[in-house]
Amino acid sequence: MTAMTPGSNIPLSTARVAVDVAAPVRLDVSGLLLTADGKVRSDDDFIFYNQPSGPGVTYRSGGGTAPDAIVVDTSAVPPGIEKIVVTASPDAPGQTFQGIEPTATVRGADDGVPITTFTPPQLGSETALVIVEIYLRNGAWKVRAVGQGYANGLAGIATDFGVSVEEPAAPAAPAPAQAPVAPPAPAAADPRIAAAPAAPAAPAAPPAAPAPSGKINLDKGRVSLQKNQTVSLVKGGRPLLSQVKMGLGWEPAFRGKDIDLDASVIAYDGNRKHLDSCYFGKLSILNGAVKHSGDNLTGEGAGDDEVITVDLGRIPAEATGLVFTVNSFTGQKFTEVAKAYCRLLDAATGEELVRFDLTGAEPQTGVMMAKLIKQFSGEWEMTAMGDFVKSRTVRGMVKPAAQAL
Repeated sequence: MTAMTPGSNIPLSTARVAVDVAAPVRLDVSGLLLTADGKVRSDDDFIFYNQPSGPGVTYRSGGGTAPDAIVVDTSAVPPGIEKIVVTASPDAPGQTFQGIEPTATVRGADDGVPITTFTPPQLGSETALVIVEIYLRNGAWKVRAVGQGYANGLAGIATDFGVSVEEPAAPAAPAPAQAPVAPPAPAAADPRIAAAPAAPAAPAAPPAAPAPSGKINLDKGRVSLQKNQTVSLVKGGRPLLSQVKMGLGWEPAFRGKDIDLDASVIAYDGNRKHLDSCYFGKLSILNGAVKHSGDNLTGEGAGDDEVITVDLGRIPAEATGLVFTVNSFTGQKFTEVAKAYCRLLDAATGEELVRFDLTGAEPQTGVMMAKLIKQFSGEWEMTAMGDFVKSRTVRGMVKPAAQAL
């Protein structure tokens, strides 16, 4: 049995597995069944102590003497479900994971034999975690170590995956009569949690307060993104910094031959019109607001192989979207590349702010790693992409990157 590190994955050798999560304190452990868009279909896909059974996934209590677990029968998971995420949060309200890092152990559900373990590192203000995920890739089920933290507990996890969390009602005078509303959620669900309605209810008297936002920010420090997750580059409600560096790194897989990957950034206006591309053949664009460190021909050595510096404060007003891409100029597929990642750093201090580790590579020669989008408010948001394209040069990335904005 081997211990996993963040972003690593291994194939499952058995159809039925149990993921138990242990910590020095009592935990609430849950599982969510997600479709290809990363969302639950309804509240029936949220499995926890008050709704312990779902299609192919069950909650198993440790009775206070053993860790609680989520049991997944991959042969019984319904079509359309591509991922089951296992989450945990301390039972005590407001308690963080600092100093009480949990360990997830994946076992054969029938024989109890350990398959792998994972302990998320460097936890601080997180009050909830997505610890591991069981996911379907090319017809085979795998387990991936995640360790994504949330500072707003269950609400952060729920809203990220399409479940709305209702705030406890404050004492108030009786509400006036309202128009008919949708039927209530199933009685088995936790009263705090209900699936978001498929369509808006009929207009009613004063609208309810909006559900908490699932947007990640940098208030809690460095974040590790999963594919399609977005982080706002603000802290405490204020823009965090104006100049960032996007570092991209890789290594040859399985001690293979040197691979010449090229990192680039493609700039677009608000109508997805291509403005310019910054790459090894053009090291500066947008009047010097975007600069490239130069070409790395092998990927050898530790740390970032190529770095693109972006001065957000100097980017022309018409440039509202930046897509960061990597291409295999020598033609090897990304299945021959190991440890590909991109990370966002504070250009002034070198502090790492955001990281996206690319896993589950596809046999293509181009990949869109991340995008930076300027919002109407003026703030910038970064979204992890991990979308593969057949292209050995940045020129072939311009059209698909525009479509991805």
